[in-house]
Amino acid sequence: MKRSRLFHILTYVAFAAFIGWSFVTGREQGVAVWRNFTTFAVTMLKLLPPAFVLIGLFEVWVSRETVERNFGHASGPLKYFWAVLLAATTVGGTFVAFPVAHALHGKGAKFSAVLAYVSCASLVMVPMTIIEASILGPKFSIVRLLVSVPLVILSSSLLGRYLDRRGYLLPAGKEGAS
Repeated sequence: MKRSRLFHILTYVAFAAFIGWSFVTGREQGVAVWRNFTTFAVTMLKLLPPAFVLIGLFEVWVSRETVERNFGHASGPLKYFWAVLLAATTVGGTFVAFPVAHALHGKGAKFSAVLAYVSCASLVMVPMTIIEASILGPKFSIVRLLVSVPLVILSSSLLGRYLDRRGYLLPAGKEGAS
C-alpha cells in the first residue's frame, strides 16, 4: 500500500475515532465538528451534481471555436471581460470554477483568461457581492471590486504571458497517463 493511501486511511480512522469518542464522552467540540461536517457534506452533495451536469453540457454545447474566439489567443483584452462575467455567474465558488476552467482551457482558452476566471470566481460572485453590500455597504463593495478586479486581470495577464513564454502545459490527468 502506498504511503499516501495509508496516511489518508489513518486520517479517516482518526477522525471517526475522535467523533465517536466525542459522542460517547459528551464532548461538545467534537459533536459540533460532526454537525459542521455533515452540514458541509450535505451542501456539497446538493451543489456538485447539478454543477457537474452543467459543466458536462458546457463541454458538449459550447464549441471550441466560440471559446477560442472569446477566450483564446486572438480574443484580445475582451477575454478578461468575458472571464469576469462568467465568474460572476458561477455558483459554487472554486468547487465549480476549477472544472469550468479545465473545460475552458481544453477548448483553447489562454492561460491568462483561465487564471482571471478562476481568481474572479471567488471575488465577483453576484450573490456574495449583494450580501456583502447589504452588510458592509455598497461603497465598500464597489471599492473592493474596483481595486481587486484590475489587480486580478493584471496578475493573470503577467502570469499567463510568463507561462506561454515558457511553453508550460498542464500536467496530463489519469486519462492521459499510460
